Amino acid sequence: MPRPARVHSPRGGVVTLRRKLGIVFLVYVIEGAPAGVFHDLLPIYLRSEGVGLREIGWVAGLSAAWSLKALWSPLVDRYGELRRWIAGCLVAMSACLLVLASGGVATLGVALWIALAALCIASATQDVAIDAYTIGLVDRGEEGPTNSVRAAAYRAGVLGAGAGLLLLADPIGWPATFAVAALLWMFLAASLAACPALPVPEALRRDLWGSLRRWVARPSAAGAFLFVLLYRVGDRAMGPMVKPFWLDRGFSNAEIASVSIGIGAFATVAGAVLGGIVVSRIGILRALFALGFLALASNLGYAAAATWPESGSAGVYAASVLESFCSGLATAAFLSFLMRICDKQHAAVQYAVAYAMASIAGALVSIPSGQLTEWLGYGAYFALSACFGLPAFAFLPAARRWIGAAGEPGADPVKDPLSA
Repeated sequence: MPRPARVHSPRGGVVTLRRKLGIVFLVYVIEGAPAGVFHDLLPIYLRSEGVGLREIGWVAGLSAAWSLKALWSPLVDRYGELRRWIAGCLVAMSACLLVLASGGVATLGVALWIALAALCIASATQDVAIDAYTIGLVDRGEEGPTNSVRAAAYRAGVLGAGAGLLLLADPIGWPATFAVAALLWMFLAASLAACPALPVPEALRRDLWGSLRRWVARPSAAGAFLFVLLYRVGDRAMGPMVKPFWLDRGFSNAEIASVSIGIGAFATVAGAVLGGIVVSRIGILRALFALGFLALASNLGYAAAATWPESGSAGVYAASVLESFCSGLATAAFLSFLMRICDKQHAAVQYAVAYAMASIAGALVSIPSGQLTEWLGYGAYFALSACFGLPAFAFLPAARRWIGAAGEPGADPVKDPLSA
């Protein structure tokens, strides 16, 4: 089978690792920005406009687009050039943000839902192209520094779009804030001109479905798929209710932006860096086990802060930093796992399928999150969310066998994560 060509700069030289990492930083800032808007900015905007928790939960359900993106990922793998897919999606999201800038929740009505749904679809499609571009850009052995930069850049994008735009909301208002965001998205689209193209031979494009069939036929694929489906569901279940919890506890937009989103982003990056070191020291499988349990246990910090309000602001701050740090730990292990199981030549489809499995359960459980919180209260729901991800660990042996079937040169030794 033909191999993909090496990546060259516009001047003809081979792209160095340093430049690759700079490019990875740019594209993952781009990938993180819509997540900052959707997960951090929109819940606060909707709650401040008088939208109920139940409706916010339904809006969170639009994140199903990230779960369903595998359905149209073959179009990205088969047609066009990845940079153009990314730029086109940025332009589409800019148009959606301009719709949000044109009026309030009551004024927009159905147009608000259409704009939010289109924003999610465009962002999900952009993610397919960015992940495929990154896997095609880096060589074997470069995953470690790449994942560290990915985590830092993604959080920078979330921070800039979430906390940065939130800080603008009070002085200039929500419509102007969304207009600024639309202009920022257009600037990011233009910045892609500095990135090299990734040539893929036509023969590799045509082998898309054969490659996918071989991928899903690896040993223990069904159990491994269930592991991917469930591993991060605890974090996703709690996420939609965290910002409303802060707001209902009386924190201002500036406090939410500086602590929950701002300091939380730095804690996540620190966790991801340490997680990358842990992965390199003990291997992907053991890291998935140990760091995944820590991430689920960190949900109990929020449960404690909600159950004992006398802990005050310090309790909520501590819960936020702990949850963000542990989330970064688990994310480093999980991203390493997903990158390792994907074929470099068909990463758009395979990574999209893997990511869809990782997010679909979280998208579904986020829909009733508001209703469950109204019934149980914040403390009990946060504690319950810590239990949602536990079934994933029953399928970790299947993940071990699946990653071992990849047969990639330089792969980590496949070890039982529970063994000494």
